[in-house]
Amino acid sequence: METVSVSEAKRYAFLLLKFRLRSEKEIEQRLKKKGFEAKIAKQVVSFLKDKDFINDEIFVNAWIKYRLKKPYGLRKIKQELTQNGLDKHLIDNCISEIKGKDYSEEDIVKEIVIERLTKLKGIEPIKAKRRLYAYLLRRGFSPEATMHGLTLIDTNEALSRHRRDGFLK
Repeated sequence: METVSVSEAKRYAFLLLKFRLRSEKEIEQRLKKKGFEAKIAKQVVSFLKDKDFINDEIFVNAWIKYRLKKPYGLRKIKQELTQNGLDKHLIDNCISEIKGKDYSEEDIVKEIVIERLTKLKGIEPIKAKRRLYAYLLRRGFSPEATMHGLTLIDTNEALSRHRRDGFLK
């Protein structure tokens, strides 16, 4: 026979899961924060895990796909997942799967640079470069991919100079 607080905890956990996927640790923390005992929180998490309502691997893959659409870099995504208390081995495996597919950090950085350059038109190139570099690092892209993407500014600057001087039309 289930106690009232266990059924309330399950009800609350299902309410949380109604909005989005959650990790085991997140469910447990939210239950404790709501005032349920640690023992009840663990029991509810175990129940949800046994019935496949929560699965950390599915959560990690969904989180990565969602955050890549923002777009965030893999470094930031990994940091977020680690802060959520997920297993580092699981995170690394899921990220290596994504890297193995058609993920190209440099292409994503180039798209962002092109998009952001239009917003930074009136700013001098060195200042724009600094802002873009900091923005891309905050978004979790590697310094190498960021520097590679910033070479577009030099290329665009050279092209615009050639056009202005009449070498290109």
